[in-house]
Amino acid sequence: MVEQPALKASVVVPTRGRPGYLRVTLESLAGQDLEPGAYEVLVVDDEPSGSTRAVVEAVAGGSAARIRYAEREGVPGLNSARITGIAASESDLIVFVDDDVDAPPAWLRELVEGRARHPEALAFGGPIELRLEGSRLAMCGREPPPLTTLDGGPEDREIELVWGANMAMDRRALDLAGGFDPGVPYGFDEDMWERRLRAAGGRIVYVARAGLVHRRDRRDARLGRLVREAYRRGRALRRYVEHRGDAPGLGRELRVLAGCVFHIFRYRCGNGILLAAHSAGRVREYLARG
Repeated sequence: MVEQPALKASVVVPTRGRPGYLRVTLESLAGQDLEPGAYEVLVVDDEPSGSTRAVVEAVAGGSAARIRYAEREGVPGLNSARITGIAASESDLIVFVDDDVDAPPAWLRELVEGRARHPEALAFGGPIELRLEGSRLAMCGREPPPLTTLDGGPEDREIELVWGANMAMDRRALDLAGGFDPGVPYGFDEDMWERRLRAAGGRIVYVARAGLVHRRDRRDARLGRLVREAYRRGRALRRYVEHRGDAPGLGRELRVLAGCVFHIFRYRCGNGILLAAHSAGRVREYLARG
């Protein structure tokens, strides 16, 4: 009888109606350079559909990696999907990724080894690089785009926050911070959980070599779609900071919007268009909820 390797990580992938993106993500996770039996992948469907299940089954059928499908339990939302994944996962290292990432083969191994290097930490994350496929959008580099990215530098270090597109937790962290709150507005949900963890004495470490790519395919990398996404994320961010209780007033939101518009023309920067759309979304949400 062949002894199975110890389970080093459970990778939880919340997803919602994006089977094309999910396939790329799962194929990259199936190609990790850990032994196939050393990790599992659990896809949690927040909007259960046959097309999502079919993608999971197709990738799982052609891979030695252990890939499972589960339907989200509880109210709809990202945190409910995460809670479902935590309950169904079997490792004491739980790793979250979004359904639109592309993870290089060494990514998961680097996270596992980073955890071993930093036993004092209870949560981890790594770099997130944005890839706009086929896009020629000019970006001056002065400001990050209002899409999920993270660059904490070339060395491991303690960090205030990491993002749920590339985030791992020791299961013991749940004893300190509790579980994720299904009532938090969709998006930015990990922020409050990480704040609770740090307030309870938990440490978060950035693992510099555990990077992956946050991708937008050629269709979604068109300027119009990027603007709409930035606007939507701006509205979601405003809802979240209001939920958190520290939302800025209208005057500050308008000053930020004016600065974003100035940025477009001062630096001839396409990213300024996205920043302005994101800011406009926050202003619109303020007015809608005011």
